[in-house]
Amino acid sequence: MGVTPGVDGWTTQVGEGFAGNGVDAAHLNTVLGARGGPLEAAWVTALATPRQGHIPFVVVAAPNVAVRPPTLFVNKAPLTGDRHERLTWGPAQAGVAGGVADALGDETIPPGDVGRLLLIAAVWVNPAAQDPDAVYRHNRSATHAALRAGASGGPPLAELLRAGEHPVNPYFGGPR
Repeated sequence: MGVTPGVDGWTTQVGEGFAGNGVDAAHLNTVLGARGGPLEAAWVTALATPRQGHIPFVVVAAPNVAVRPPTLFVNKAPLTGDRHERLTWGPAQAGVAGGVADALGDETIPPGDVGRLLLIAAVWVNPAAQDPDAVYRHNRSATHAALRAGASGGPPLAELLRAGEHPVNPYFGGPR
């Protein structure tokens, strides 16, 4: 059985990426799909309904140069002050823009499809993050990794089953 194509022949792709370590690490999720479907409704609703500490915004590669496909940055961590806001809106946003550009460059996202796609990037920037260059690098790498994971359908099932025997993550070293 194959995957049933979604809107305009596109099936929504969900990816996860993690890069770095410590307070400057990046963890994000991506959802890439076609305009005209449920992803578009979610994209527009998120943009139009900011809430305290969570302000979704359109990612730009430079002033007046929005990323394509249009990319909505959704912060997972509530904004906690000037430094955290600058790291989120500055280096983390630039990292997401660079990761999308990397995915276009290696055709993880087919360049010919950018006009019919939308992307949501849910991004964790630790409120204790310190190093703008590390935040940028890690978000760029994690964005590209998440988009590659989404395009490939995620990790191979065998890898997931192996990892599922003793789950670990940066906040939990595994069961004892």
